[in-house]
Amino acid sequence: MSIPNDYLERVYAGVLGKLIGVYLGRPFEGWTYDKIMKELGSIEYYVHEKLGDPLVITDDDVAGTFTFIRALEDYDLSEDLSAEDIGKLWLNYIVEKRAILWWGGNGNSTEHTAWLNLKRGIPAPASGSIEINGLTVAEQIGAQIFIDGWALVAPGKPVLAAKLAKQAGSVSHDGESVYAGMLWAAMEAEAFLSADIDHLLDTGLAQIPADCKIAKLIADIRKWHIEMPNWRDCRQKIQDNYGYDKYSGNCHVMPNHALMIMAILYAPDDFSKGQMIVNTSGWDTDCNAGNVACLHGIMLGLDGLDKGVDWRGPIADRMLISSADGGNSINDAVRMAYYITNLGRQLDGQAALDAPKDGAQFHFSLPGSVQGFQLASGEGTLSSTDNALKISSNGGEVVATTPMFAPLDVTRMRTYDLMATPLVYPGQKVSARVIASSQNNAPISVALRMRHYGANDVLVDCTGTAQMLKPGEEVALGWTLPDTGAQPIAELGLVIDGQTGGTVRLDRMGWSGTPELTLTKPEEVGDFWHRAWVNGVDVFSKHFPESFHISHDRGEGLILHGTRDWTDYTVEVDLIVHLGSSAGVIARAQGLRRYYAARVTREGKFELVRQYDDSFEILASADMPVAFDEVIPISFTVNGSSLTAVTGDTILSATDTSDVAISCGAIGLMVTDGAASANTVCVSAPKGA
Repeated sequence: MSIPNDYLERVYAGVLGKLIGVYLGRPFEGWTYDKIMKELGSIEYYVHEKLGDPLVITDDDVAGTFTFIRALEDYDLSEDLSAEDIGKLWLNYIVEKRAILWWGGNGNSTEHTAWLNLKRGIPAPASGSIEINGLTVAEQIGAQIFIDGWALVAPGKPVLAAKLAKQAGSVSHDGESVYAGMLWAAMEAEAFLSADIDHLLDTGLAQIPADCKIAKLIADIRKWHIEMPNWRDCRQKIQDNYGYDKYSGNCHVMPNHALMIMAILYAPDDFSKGQMIVNTSGWDTDCNAGNVACLHGIMLGLDGLDKGVDWRGPIADRMLISSADGGNSINDAVRMAYYITNLGRQLDGQAALDAPKDGAQFHFSLPGSVQGFQLASGEGTLSSTDNALKISSNGGEVVATTPMFAPLDVTRMRTYDLMATPLVYPGQKVSARVIASSQNNAPISVALRMRHYGANDVLVDCTGTAQMLKPGEEVALGWTLPDTGAQPIAELGLVIDGQTGGTVRLDRMGWSGTPELTLTKPEEVGDFWHRAWVNGVDVFSKHFPESFHISHDRGEGLILHGTRDWTDYTVEVDLIVHLGSSAGVIARAQGLRRYYAARVTREGKFELVRQYDDSFEILASADMPVAFDEVIPISFTVNGSSLTAVTGDTILSATDTSDVAISCGAIGLMVTDGAASANTVCVSAPKGA
């Protein structure tokens, strides 16, 4: 079966659908139908403002779906991807009690329970099994809510989608929950080829046991759908026969799967109606709505999403993916659509797509895409047009930006923490291509604009050199980002100024190069300076006198800063070990269990090491006295396959050309069974290169 010609756009529609459904249903997750009708009425559009919530938030449905799919990249792009490999991915990307999962307690949250099993050395699929965790825990909803990515990489291949969904679901779940995930993944995969709901249901049912409870539930709802023209009557029938009172646990899969099946039967070709039904029906609304919306997105495409109300505009492609890979956290639907499409193409034996517009991070190449750009100030408009971003001024200055780091809204989120690092840094070069409209009556001023956090977390504007564009003129803008006083960059974009109005098209924008950073605690430290590090330790406090003070009770803890754009660089740290068996500086981190480190040990060793999943190797070592509470300057350079660590007169060198060599990633600090600190962390181009 060949990949559909419109595969990329259908993936984009599926990703957008997932985001719309999750963000629509999240504010009233867990509510009953009666409570929703009493306090909100039928859910026809976003209601987050009524409940005091931001629209775009951290959510397990989004973070899990678009993190777990990375197992294909991390484990050899194989159709035989195993549950054990996906379990290893959990340990690398999930920050305990902070990211991706609902941390509801051992035996309460299925995912939390499975994560604890993995940490104890129980591999997947045993980590999620009924044998280990019991029936109630194993059959909660989670195996279903994370499956969309497995369908998106298997267009027209329902058997493969179900197979991958089973492996992924079995990390944390078992029984009917896994069957529900397999069925829905198969339906979504087949939705690339068919818009016949009955055919999709039959396709999904073919992947699970005919005598399982999910199969019986679907048979009942199909029957009730024929008998009852009004979906509300069918919903009541579901509540009477499959309601929450019939199942143990916090969020069982059966009642929620029933509502999803009902929604697609009563709204087979109507995205908005499907969202109204599944959200108004209550219970686990964000999970149910996200799965239904992804299926509809794949099946109906962008045209189906764009019928009726404006679902896409308020989201503006934005997505947050809280994980230990902080550079992947500030994301957008276009970037994710290309990533997933290329995974699917490579699984099918095809080459990945060429990166649009010479690899620019923002290229607006998909219909209607804005990649997070919104108007930050001024009177004007912003829209997608002809694979570019159209920015218009009604007169005076207009600023359009896109997020580079956690927005101020994160302080209002009622969900878990956003583990994220900024996408861009001082010393990197930003470039853009801008075209002035030929309809402008006068020249228009254009400049790059950056906003970074400052004292008390107030955003500070910095602007590159402005250029005047004549009507119809095209210009390439370039700007090396200036020092921000160690503060994280929050937004990046354009400022245009046309006194009589005017319009420009932003064709592309991107950045490149090695950061030039001196990271130290600002005099007036804000919350976002601290948030700019992925926090994988028990204590990372901004209230100690040192800039960076970390402690971890048991085992190894890390804090990380930077992105996978970072390849060759030197990181320098004035390390102080207060207590512990080891501490050091990290380079090229790709999560919590993939990195290089230059560390000192209590046994009096200076070591250059590589951690890669379960594999740990000392690449070079030297004897060196280590004393608590004394400064140990460490310079660690990664340049191609060469690694060099220096402290005082001691130099360690190694060349890593192994199959598990790490080519890029973030910097960080680590400590084992104790506490460590540093006042300054510097990042620059490789020393001695």
